[in-house]
Amino acid sequence: MVFDGILIAIIIGFIRGGSFKKFADIRCKMGWVFPVLLLLQLVIFYFQNKVEWVGQVSNLSFMFIYVVGLTFLWVNRHHPHFVTIFVGVLLNFIVMAINGGRMPVSLEEAAVIDPQYMEATKNALYAKHTLVTESTKLALLGDIIPLSAPYPREQAISIGDVVMNIGVFLFIQSVMVRKKDKLIASKTTL
Repeated sequence: MVFDGILIAIIIGFIRGGSFKKFADIRCKMGWVFPVLLLLQLVIFYFQNKVEWVGQVSNLSFMFIYVVGLTFLWVNRHHPHFVTIFVGVLLNFIVMAINGGRMPVSLEEAAVIDPQYMEATKNALYAKHTLVTESTKLALLGDIIPLSAPYPREQAISIGDVVMNIGVFLFIQSVMVRKKDKLIASKTTL
């Protein structure tokens, strides 16, 4: 879902006359963290069902990734809308942490997703998610919002995903079209 939000924000940024050039001006503390966490997640996704010990520790691995990611967002909270992104990630972290390191997803909402994914989740082969049961805590923060047609990628998302994507969208807009908006505003006041 995050990648969808980034793509939509970039397209709208271009429609508004924005540019990628302004991303070069962004200075983040611990800037190496984001690509490393992305790579680590991809490695876990790829090997979690192929290498037994990777699958066994994947829930702890995802919690580690969230903690490092939250730290990155917090130390860079001076950037516009990073606090909103932080809140969305924190909501996802909380619900995963209290449910054994896995994001709860309801069976009904998972039905909109690929049937192979639902079967893997039922059989606990897909380690980032677990089905909502009576023992699930704060299921309201789990992946309970279904996205289906006309949305191009069927999936279930969480309230944290929605908040995080709003923050990502606003951040990208503020970077891509920031100076142009200020220039227009200053011309208008003259």
